[in-house]
Amino acid sequence: MRILLSWSGGKDACLSFDKLRKEGHEVVCLLTTASKEIGRTFGHGEKRDMIRAQSEALNTPIHFIEVDMDTYTDCFIRDVLHLKEQYSADAIAFGDLYLQEHRDWGEDVAAKTGLEALYPLWMEKKDAFENLQRFTESGYRAMVIRTIKDEKLEKWLGRTIDWEFAKEIANMDICPMGEAGEYHTFVYDGPLFSKKIELNQREIAEYETTKRVEFESFSLAEKQKGK
Repeated sequence: MRILLSWSGGKDACLSFDKLRKEGHEVVCLLTTASKEIGRTFGHGEKRDMIRAQSEALNTPIHFIEVDMDTYTDCFIRDVLHLKEQYSADAIAFGDLYLQEHRDWGEDVAAKTGLEALYPLWMEKKDAFENLQRFTESGYRAMVIRTIKDEKLEKWLGRTIDWEFAKEIANMDICPMGEAGEYHTFVYDGPLFSKKIELNQREIAEYETTKRVEFESFSLAEKQKGK
């Protein structure tokens, strides 16, 4: 199938991409919603250039859907209809895990655009830790770039998602995958990345309800053969 993939830049989207490719599908375009007001991605508040770097590293086109709160769904549907024709897409995929209201929204969008809705990571809530463990063993590298304001979570900012992180979060009363927005990640390397994204000189920015890592600069670096 030729698939449009909803892309946040984080671990869930990356695992979805990887699974779809392994199943023999072709991800023809990444879709990222971006705020008209601030110019950054809608979900994670990421700079567009960072998402473009992922697109280049994955050798897959990126399309930014310009949205605001009032017109979010209408703008999403409008752009998906255009991209469906442009890329001859058969389906649209989302990286949601178990929140039914998110799936209901995506399936409604798919129905209105004549596409099949795919949820490659869909699971029961109790299986979230297993999915985090799967990510740590996948070969992809991701960093925590945003958390809600909570002293226990803020210490993760700038931290790589690895087995030590997984063991720590397993003992906390939150979703191990951060499905409720407890934390967000940015994937910078992995098996399907033709180049590694090197992240340089970071600082912590504080917002009304969250804190996030801001990078002064980044660059795409060639990878050693086989890496």
